[in-house]
Amino acid sequence: MRWDGQKIDAGEGDALPGLDLRTLPGLVRSVRTPDFAGVTFHEVLSRTALNRVPDASAVPFRWTVNPMRGCLHACTYCFARGTHRYLELDAGKDFDTQIVVKTNIAEVLAAEVARPSWRREHVALGTNTDPYQRAEGRYALMPGVIEALAGSGTPLSVLTKGTLLRRDLPLLTEAAGQVPVSLAVSIAVLDDDLQQRIEPGTPTARARLSLVRAIRDAGLPVHVMVAPVLPWLTDSTDHLDGLLGAIADAGAQRATVMALHLRPGAREWFLAWLGRERPDLVAGYGRVYRGGSYAHAEYRGWLEARVRPLLAKHGLVRAPTDDGGTRWGAGEAGTHAVAAQLQPSLF
Repeated sequence: MRWDGQKIDAGEGDALPGLDLRTLPGLVRSVRTPDFAGVTFHEVLSRTALNRVPDASAVPFRWTVNPMRGCLHACTYCFARGTHRYLELDAGKDFDTQIVVKTNIAEVLAAEVARPSWRREHVALGTNTDPYQRAEGRYALMPGVIEALAGSGTPLSVLTKGTLLRRDLPLLTEAAGQVPVSLAVSIAVLDDDLQQRIEPGTPTARARLSLVRAIRDAGLPVHVMVAPVLPWLTDSTDHLDGLLGAIADAGAQRATVMALHLRPGAREWFLAWLGRERPDLVAGYGRVYRGGSYAHAEYRGWLEARVRPLLAKHGLVRAPTDDGGTRWGAGEAGTHAVAAQLQPSLF
């Protein structure tokens, strides 16, 4: 985290084109480094760590923690892209390259969960951007977050595509002896070529399957999110069967399969990618999404009917109370709902 030689003076008006520094309360400095070419990290001191999820939400948790904003995974379809607009940044390239890092998140969280008023309700991580994206290797925020939650008796869950979680398995195992801990890994694309084109900053499916095995070897339960399923790209029986088989072989007890969700921000960025990479599918996506955020009911029903026997075939259907994945019982729908309801003031 010592990048002093790469510091950009926050007072230089032309240092960060397109970014109004007044939209980043608590900004300490902005940093660029050759290790992350083309990326600027905006280090901020956060006033709060816990984000309250509105009571009207259907997700099975009421609190989230997001150590970073923006994501180096650069997934073209990421539902959280629109939240970057709260910072007067765009939901496309800025989301991938302008990363806000809450450097004091662990200390602030520890103070919040130590308050007598804290009721030790479940806290979810990975509901907006991935806490184990590559920059976590440099900033190492998650160990302090895990320790603060577990040490206060607060149950927690993590959803990630990042294999950096492996680093914290001893700590998570220790935490699981104190509080309920739920881990979920997102693996949506088995084909390496497509995966690198649509999720260019993520570890390969093979690497994430290895993470699933490592979690199981550590004695912790793990749930896999097969989301999003992309119409005509990853929704074939062969692809889903192969992916679910690999997930089962890796030791996951349960999987949830969900169709692509295109909220504003993600919608424009993904459809632009589709127009460049697969223009033959643009009209079909127009029919499936019909100008909205969700695939139409007929497609969702068709996908569910296709997936149901495959989940049963691979033994990935479990009752919500069967394993530690209960906290993610609502699946990625829960993360979509949270992203839709995040408040603009996140510092």
